[in-house]
Amino acid sequence: MEVALRHPPMTTASPPPATVDAPAPVPAAATAAFRILAAVSVCHMLNDMVQSLLPSIYPILKSSFRLNFGQVGLLTLTYQVVASLLQPFIGLYTDRHPMPYALAFGMCLTLAGIAILAIAPTFGLLLVAAAIVGAGSAIFHPESSRIARIASGGQHGFAQSFFQVGGNTGSAVGPLLAVFVVLPQGQHGVAWFTIAAIAGIFILYRVGKWRSHHLSRATPTHVRIEPRHHLPRRTVIAALCILATLIFSKYFYLASLTSYYTFYLISRFGVSVRSAQLHLFVFLGSAAAGTFFGGPIGDRIGPKYVIWGSILGVLPFTLLLPHANLFWTGILSAIIGFVIASAFSAILVYAQELMPGRVGLVSGIFFGLAFGVAGIGAAVLGRVADMTSIIFVYRVCAWLPALGLLTGLLPNLDRQRS
Repeated sequence: MEVALRHPPMTTASPPPATVDAPAPVPAAATAAFRILAAVSVCHMLNDMVQSLLPSIYPILKSSFRLNFGQVGLLTLTYQVVASLLQPFIGLYTDRHPMPYALAFGMCLTLAGIAILAIAPTFGLLLVAAAIVGAGSAIFHPESSRIARIASGGQHGFAQSFFQVGGNTGSAVGPLLAVFVVLPQGQHGVAWFTIAAIAGIFILYRVGKWRSHHLSRATPTHVRIEPRHHLPRRTVIAALCILATLIFSKYFYLASLTSYYTFYLISRFGVSVRSAQLHLFVFLGSAAAGTFFGGPIGDRIGPKYVIWGSILGVLPFTLLLPHANLFWTGILSAIIGFVIASAFSAILVYAQELMPGRVGLVSGIFFGLAFGVAGIGAAVLGRVADMTSIIFVYRVCAWLPALGLLTGLLPNLDRQRS
């Protein structure tokens, strides 16, 4: 079970936790914890920047390998499904058997995948590269989310947002760098991004040393039990199902933007690839900003209300997007990215409070679900686009945020917590 640094020990008898974590040395606890939190956030930026290259270079790969939209979706599906299937198992395993250097190993896989992507001569090897990058992501996300929670000092929403904003920043910067680095050189330009992966390996090795020291100091006197709710098991299961539905709504819609937004702009407005990539950068940058604000707001008002406002609140803008001109499409996509991105940190914190002591498992499930839904969404939407048009895809997906109405069925954990 994870440490919650701001909560006092429970006086009632409790079963021993599944995972015990020792706090950092008391005089330097806050400084050390923030440095670790900053380190995993920076590495999240490097990791997602490298991984965002795959969708960023889809126009290049589509032209070079003469791919159709279905094959483009299959690349995303391969990456996302490998990541989504592995993450819950990795999270469950590391809940029971901590692996301090797992993060560095995951970044090594990402490095290998990017290297193969830069030189792959066939579509089959592109799929292999996507799978290896997905495996690296599967290791990185649940374990780094755990580190962020340990280093949170009890401000779980802020810690998850700070951690997530690193990933969103990387996802936003990746397409921008692709414009200036990969686009002029073609597929082989991807090799430049191995430098970022190598830097990530070095930083995460240092984080692993901190984590190893952290574990070596774990004793019963260090244990802090997170407050528990009194919800019945079936209510918890129902709440998790609602959260999974909200993840579906969020990431199925986002799949239409992250994988096909450039094609939508080129098809509807006739813009250049460079202009479309810059529009994608604006959208992803807005999503990074929204992620940062979602967690601290959730710490103040509760994650349930952030989820409500983020998913359902974006509906008017998604409905307007397919009918807007180029200028307003850019504005609306930025608003959509900012509003909808604030949901994930809140959903993750809410789920971790539903299942205290299972941070790795919960993080693996919800990161994996997000990746899986995005991958399936990309493949399905690519097929629909081949059969109809990319514009039709955006008109249909615009209604997905209406599923945010289900947030009203979630229990209020602040009232249930002991």
